[in-house]
Amino acid sequence: MLPTYGGSLFMAALRLAFIWPGGGAEQEYYQFAEATGDQIKIFLACSRVGGTGEGSDHDIEALLETARIDWITDAAKRSVCLRPDTVFWACTSGSFVVGRRGAEEQINALQEATGVPAGSTSLAFAAAITQLGFRRVGVLAPYPEPTARAFVAFLKEFDIEVAFLDWLDAPSGWDSAAMDGEMIIERVVQVSQTSADAILVPDTALPTLSLVEEMERRTGQPVLTANAVTLWQAIRLAGGNTSYAGYGSLLGGQ
Repeated sequence: MLPTYGGSLFMAALRLAFIWPGGGAEQEYYQFAEATGDQIKIFLACSRVGGTGEGSDHDIEALLETARIDWITDAAKRSVCLRPDTVFWACTSGSFVVGRRGAEEQINALQEATGVPAGSTSLAFAAAITQLGFRRVGVLAPYPEPTARAFVAFLKEFDIEVAFLDWLDAPSGWDSAAMDGEMIIERVVQVSQTSADAILVPDTALPTLSLVEEMERRTGQPVLTANAVTLWQAIRLAGGNTSYAGYGSLLGGQ
C-alpha cells in the first residue's frame, strides 16, 4: 500500500543515478528534476575522463579511455548507496566510440555492478529514433570531424541513415559547454533544411535542454538532444512517466 501524506497518496520519487564524464551541463539535470516538483531525484557520480588534460577529451583515443568499463563501473558502484532505480552512463561519445557491441557491454557491466536497470546516452538515441519510427536523421555534432563520423557509424549499426552531418570542432566537453545557444539553434536550423525526419544533437556537455522547444519551433521537426534522450530513457528504465511539457516533443510524450 502506498504511504499517504496530508490525506493524499504520496508517490515515491524516481531516483536516477547518472555516471557523468565531466563537462559543463550538469545543471540541466538538476533544473529538470526541480521542475518536476520533486517527482524525480537525480544523483551524479563523476567518472574518469581520458585525454592529456589539455582539453582534448573529444579525440577518439581519449574517448576510448573514457569508455573504459572499469572506470564507468567504479563510478556506478559509488551511487549504489543512494538506492537508484536506474544507473545511466550519461555520455554520448563515451558510449558510441566503442560501437554498438561495446555500448551494450558497458550497460551489461553497469547492471551487474549495481543490480538495477542501466542505459547510456548513445543507446538512448537509438531507442528514441527507433520508437518514433525515424530512419533518416540530420546530425549537429559538437565534436571534431572524426568523432562526429564515429557517431554516424554507430547509428548505422541500428539501420539509421544520416542524411546530413555537421560538426562544430569542440575539442572537449568544456568547450561544448561554452558554446552560444543561439549559434547552436541557427546551426540546427541549417541541418533541418535537408531530407531528414529528425535532428540529433549529441554531447551531454552541451546545454540544450532549454533550447529544444525553440529548435523544434524554428525547424518544424523533432529535435533529439543528448540530455533529453538521457532523461527520457532513464525515466523509462525507472518505470516512470515520460511526459513533461517544455522540453520538446520527445519528453513531452508527443
